[in-house]
Amino acid sequence: MIVKMKFLSITGPKSDFDRITNTYLSKYEIQLENALSELKTVDNLTPFAQMNPYKDALSKAEEFLSFLEDPEKEINPVKQHLSEEQIFHLIRNCNHDYMEIKMKENNLKSKQEELQEKLSMIQPFKPLQFDLHRVLQYKYVKFRFGRVLLDYYHKLEKYIYDDLNVIFLEGARDSHYVYGVYFVSKPESEKTDAIFKALHFERLFLPDEYDGTPMQASIKLEKAIDEVERDINHITEEVKEILQKKASLILRAKMQLEELSANFDLRKVAACVEDKEENFYILCGWMTEEDVEHFLEDIKGDNNIFVAVDDDKNKYFGEPPTKLSNPKVFKPFELFVKMYGLPSHNEMDPTIFVAITYTFIFGVMFGDVGQGACLFIGGAILYKLKHIDLAGIISVAGIFSMIFGWMFGSVFGFENIIKAKWLRPMDNMTTLPFVGRLNTVFVVAIVFGMVMILFSMILQIINAWKAEDTQKALFDANGIAGFLFYASAVVTIFLFMTGHNGPAGIVLFIMFGLPLLMILFQKPLANKIMHKVYTSNEGLTMFFVEGFFELFETILSYFSNTLSFVRLGAFAVSHGAMMQVVLMLAGAESGNINWIVVILGNIFVCGMEGLIVGIQVLRLEYYEMFSRFYSGTGREFKPYLKKTSTK
Repeated sequence: MIVKMKFLSITGPKSDFDRITNTYLSKYEIQLENALSELKTVDNLTPFAQMNPYKDALSKAEEFLSFLEDPEKEINPVKQHLSEEQIFHLIRNCNHDYMEIKMKENNLKSKQEELQEKLSMIQPFKPLQFDLHRVLQYKYVKFRFGRVLLDYYHKLEKYIYDDLNVIFLEGARDSHYVYGVYFVSKPESEKTDAIFKALHFERLFLPDEYDGTPMQASIKLEKAIDEVERDINHITEEVKEILQKKASLILRAKMQLEELSANFDLRKVAACVEDKEENFYILCGWMTEEDVEHFLEDIKGDNNIFVAVDDDKNKYFGEPPTKLSNPKVFKPFELFVKMYGLPSHNEMDPTIFVAITYTFIFGVMFGDVGQGACLFIGGAILYKLKHIDLAGIISVAGIFSMIFGWMFGSVFGFENIIKAKWLRPMDNMTTLPFVGRLNTVFVVAIVFGMVMILFSMILQIINAWKAEDTQKALFDANGIAGFLFYASAVVTIFLFMTGHNGPAGIVLFIMFGLPLLMILFQKPLANKIMHKVYTSNEGLTMFFVEGFFELFETILSYFSNTLSFVRLGAFAVSHGAMMQVVLMLAGAESGNINWIVVILGNIFVCGMEGLIVGIQVLRLEYYEMFSRFYSGTGREFKPYLKKTSTK
């Protein structure tokens, strides 16, 4: 069912805006429209723009809760309502404690970076076996730590051993450089430094802060870094510990700040009207009839708010938004309606129609008591735990699978456990005149398809009358003219197949010819009824040529749409055939059944065929039924605020 909507215009003193939103509007669901764009006929409208004072506090509350594991589920908020002063005081105190700990953490991270930098400087020299501090104190021997490119290192070796009085100790190597240190006497240092520089030796300056050998210094630095890392991790635990003590209060503050922030943001869609004495705000939007009654009752006696309710605003402000309200058992099937498109307010909600036809057709195509029970139980559990609409649909469809499985006499593919209450899809045959022997479920599927097409046409006629569309109601291919033609064809085929005499020629013309002529001349006839003059830019010849091909396409679509329902019987038969193959592979015929094969086969058929059948049924819904009577052009009702309290 579609919930009826009313359009409201709410106004009052600008200074009273927050009280109105927090006291009244926060209790109701209302889809607000932008007042500046909607109220185009009102003069002196200006935007209602202000900075949101709750955003920063809300952001901080969310940041604090992010340190705790799943606070929404694990922590219960305090029951008492906090005042704004209490909320801001709580956030300030928490932020003060948090920033103190954060400063300590930043200091530790700076220390960690310093240690990491020292470690990265000393690591390339780890192979060197001497006391760094003693080397760095040499007065009479010059030393130079550094690195040289691999390509130049071989030249450097030649100079060192052939021409220079220098000692070079190699450290570590990587893919580009050789690290090391050379020692030279003071008198030779200038010449040696010049040669090393020419060979691209890059000096690295080590501070006198290391103890022991480079290896020992590296180990000490790594231990120091690990200790700082542990201290940093402890800081995070310290933050959690402090915030955990106030978690319930913070969660309550966050919930209230979300509401206050959302209420404040109503200014984005509000407008202001400047007056000599006082400025006024204007809010406008859609609310359900039930909520409107409660809202008007709620504001009685409040002189600072004025509400105007208009039922006909859709003529000026567009189509009202659509909110669906169906019984709980049909609620999951709203998913399929939303996938196609929500109904507009001048057409019916097809949710119940979809729920009944979808589950019925699914049951016919997937009739098995055992597999249906699995779908029912599995879908029900998943829907209960996760509230997934598709799981609810599968659960209800499983019930119909069980019903038709009982009628077909099939339990997990075994057809000897229960007796078929109707027929066996693979075995039962029917003889038809001029057609021969056909599987009975195929014949029943065609008949069912004819009934569903006729019923869809009736729904289209009702929708067209509601929308006051005379042409569609009377002369459309899915209107009264199309209904008469298709119904006549169905009756004629039924009489012919049952051996009765067909209708006379005059009756045939009235049954077939007259409805087709109504479809052909639908535009001129509709204009005549509505007392309008029909004009066409095309000539008479083109009118009849186009009309002929459109009629041909219409008749062809009737035929193809009817045959499309054959898939009901085809899948009912194929399900039985697939399960026979599973049982044959399991050795059921020999009496020595391999139950593992039976179980795996049932899982495979239930999963694969269940998915295919589900898609095929949805195709029938959308293309063979929905397309005849349903447009789905509505827009979803999206309340700006969710209800925060019961009325």
